[in-house]
Amino acid sequence: MRYYKPIEIARELNISTSALRHYESWGVVPAPARGANGYRLYTKVHLAYFRCLRAMFPGFGVGLTCEVLRNIQNADIDAAFWLVNKEQADLQHEKAAADQTLELLQNFDQPHVANKKLKNRMTIGEVAEFAGVATSAIRHWEKEGLITPERDPENGYRLFTPTHVRKILLIRTLRSTVYFLKIMKEIVQAVENQSIEQAKKAAEKAVHSINERNRQQFRGVHRLVELCKVLELMADRELYRD
Repeated sequence: MRYYKPIEIARELNISTSALRHYESWGVVPAPARGANGYRLYTKVHLAYFRCLRAMFPGFGVGLTCEVLRNIQNADIDAAFWLVNKEQADLQHEKAAADQTLELLQNFDQPHVANKKLKNRMTIGEVAEFAGVATSAIRHWEKEGLITPERDPENGYRLFTPTHVRKILLIRTLRSTVYFLKIMKEIVQAVENQSIEQAKKAAEKAVHSINERNRQQFRGVHRLVELCKVLELMADRELYRD
């Protein structure tokens, strides 16, 4: 059996040998045997684990990657793959939201909502019905500084313009995604400043980031499959045959 020195693996992955020891301490890589001199004896299994870790980090994050590899160590390949599947499904949701945002920005002057008419001044109840969101959500977005409605000088009630409604449609599209958390304020502020082109650029930038993460995830999945092959976890599943 061939053994790998820590420095060999560290050089391949462009990390330090201390990083390898950290991964061991996290419990996401099997503890290696020790030679007579006390040095770690890394095998092709350890190499596959380290390659998988480094490949999955960019697309899936440290926490989920570690959870996946702990399942692999327990030979629970299905639990590991379903974790990966959910993360990819979440990314697909972000992509759909980003595409919808770009579509809204392309037609910003004339938001289309079937069978509903946009008025010059609308109450919070009318806006909520028009956009299909709760009034409490609109108040929360106001509190967060995402929208700033006008006030009726006589009774102090909120009054929303078509621009407010369009921003609420954007927020509604993105509110449940990581993408929303990262760039929502940037897009809304651009709309507030009547810079729709700037808002489009921010959305396009987010789409580019989502596409890159998608590629990173597939690189990580490729290494995960390689690890499972090395561990022979797929031997009786008739998957990925040569």
